[in-house]
Amino acid sequence: MDVIVRVKRGKKYYYLEHSYRFNNKVKLESRYLGSKIPDNIEKLKAEFIEKVNQKVWFDDLNKIKKNFSKEFESFPKSAKKKYVENFLIKFTYNTQRIEGGTLTLKETVRLLEEGITPRNKPFKDVKETEAHKVVFESMLKETEDLSLKLMLKWHKQLFETVDLEIAGIIRNHPIAIAGSKFEPPQPVELDYLLRKFFQWYNNNKNKIYILELAALIHLKVVTIHPFTDGNGRISRLLMNFILNRNGFPMLNIEYSNRAAYYNALEKSQTKELDRIFVMYLIKRYLKEYTGYVK
Repeated sequence: MDVIVRVKRGKKYYYLEHSYRFNNKVKLESRYLGSKIPDNIEKLKAEFIEKVNQKVWFDDLNKIKKNFSKEFESFPKSAKKKYVENFLIKFTYNTQRIEGGTLTLKETVRLLEEGITPRNKPFKDVKETEAHKVVFESMLKETEDLSLKLMLKWHKQLFETVDLEIAGIIRNHPIAIAGSKFEPPQPVELDYLLRKFFQWYNNNKNKIYILELAALIHLKVVTIHPFTDGNGRISRLLMNFILNRNGFPMLNIEYSNRAAYYNALEKSQTKELDRIFVMYLIKRYLKEYTGYVK
């Protein structure tokens, strides 16, 4: 990307220009800056490159949706069921590990497929893993739209076997996130923030591209941090709820990639720039499903 100056009738005018390849053709995008370079030029550059990238990304994301759906629909019922079961296990394992769970992938497989409880592992970790499967399967069958009622129901299902005191209940106490610079809202703010969130969702759910919408829902809910525990898990479930109901393959954020994931979340939260996490998630999604971009 370059800052270009053009002189007209002795006056200087500044533009941002960026060339890129799209559908095997080189395209040039330009944005007028004014008669001088703005002080916030770096921010403008970031916003401009994001808009340019979106044109390329959205084309690829639409291909992913189309090609994945075509392939999935060609599967026999048994293969469809197995695909969902495999995703469930990997998603449950990774989302639990991100939140401090101790079960290995093999232990998660044996627990969820065969009902074999691992030895010498915390009761809480086992029950939360089992509960996550229940919530995930409930999510896949859900016909209602996203709402506070639905979010509270899933949180209750997730924690009612391990901590009934917090299950499905909005926290009434301050909370801190270990190792993060971000400070979650105070309890007195939560009712207002949740009402604003669902107003935002209902006003924008048909206006924002689905991958952006899923990323923003994840970011906004985990930033509000409405629960004593389980905010990350609920946020990732909501993200996949939106993807699945709109025909996109779901996303498994792997435990091994947690550092980049945490970093993108924290930067978005502390800088109050949603696009940081949105761009991270879209790039991660494109990498995960690159085989469907044809």
